[in-house]
Amino acid sequence: MIVTLTLNPSIDRTIELPGPLVRGAVQRLGGPPTDVAAGKGVNVTRALGAAGIASRAVVMADPHDRFSTLLAADGITAVCVPVAAPVRTNLAITEPDGTTTKLNEPGPELDAAAERRMLAALGDAAAGADWLVISGSLPAGTRTSIVVDAIDAARRAAPRIRVAVDTSGPALASAVTHGVDLVKPNEEELEELLGLARGAIAGLDAAATAARALVGRGVGAVLLTLGGAGAILADAARTFHATPPPTLVRSTVGAGDASLAGWLIAERRGDDAPGRLAQAVAHGSAAAALPGTGTPTTADADASRVDVTRLDAGAVPLSTAAQSAETQEH
Repeated sequence: MIVTLTLNPSIDRTIELPGPLVRGAVQRLGGPPTDVAAGKGVNVTRALGAAGIASRAVVMADPHDRFSTLLAADGITAVCVPVAAPVRTNLAITEPDGTTTKLNEPGPELDAAAERRMLAALGDAAAGADWLVISGSLPAGTRTSIVVDAIDAARRAAPRIRVAVDTSGPALASAVTHGVDLVKPNEEELEELLGLARGAIAGLDAAATAARALVGRGVGAVLLTLGGAGAILADAARTFHATPPPTLVRSTVGAGDASLAGWLIAERRGDDAPGRLAQAVAHGSAAAALPGTGTPTTADADASRVDVTRLDAGAVPLSTAAQSAETQEH
């Protein structure tokens, strides 16, 4: 069982335009908008479920909120922790070339009572689980140490549970000091975490160096997503880069969440490090090819079409056959 925690869930409303967005103009839509119960952890749970992997989403949402109704309609196993305010709505405007403009509401603050309810629910959900995924932003005004408290609650319930984190800013910095097994930043998030100037991670060498620097801080592995340039996976032993297959991008919303789910899917079936990276990139690019907050299946995400290269030890290219010969990392 993989448990995901989404502290700031959302209803993702996607609007598709038939042409480029023109500021200040009146434009007709390409079709009716779509509403999906989302939030980064929810998106991970949905993608895992599409691959047949058991996952339970813990979300901050009243059971009677419209968000919870949408969640149930999707068949997602979830624990809804009541909060005082409605779940926020995020608006994504997508253009035909895949350009996506997002307008995100901040989400309701979590009071002390809601935090206590969340920690209790998370402890119950984590009992018997082997992974906890903490994913997404914190609601405005929420203390960053809530992420560490959540990790501790899961570890009390399941001492051997492994932890993956996909957040940003002080919340990510707090989690990194707590011995997590996997972190999935993008370039801007990693630059901020390492105290680098904006744009400092430019090119594969800089990206690999930054990922390895984070591993040096005690993180088990770093999955650094690079958008159209693929992703880097670094651990204490090796660093790899993967490039996606040619992809007609329709919406980038949820692509990073799909990448994290792809890594977990490959980890669950026993793939080695390059195999996990290949599946992560395959899932991310497959999600980008779908409209709105799309959820790829394993049939959509063909890891054999992803090129993986080792960036250390002479940058030896890894073909599919060579990947299978790599030492298994369970």
